Amino acid sequence: MAFESFSAFLKMGEHGLYVWLAYGLATIVVLFNILGPRYLAKQLVKDHQRKLRREQA
Repeated sequence: MAFESFSAFLKMGEHGLYVWLAYGLATIVVLFNILGPRYLAKQLVKDHQRKLRREQA
């Protein structure tokens, strides 16, 4: 791609807002899909450990 300046690159011919919002939303979705299951797995392990401690007591 050839743009006259970095500012022109960011504006992308008046479509910059749409383009950058799409990239941002896609990044958020990907991060959620990566980090969400990790968080849920940690919670599951903690809950299981609590349950085992209760059963042993």
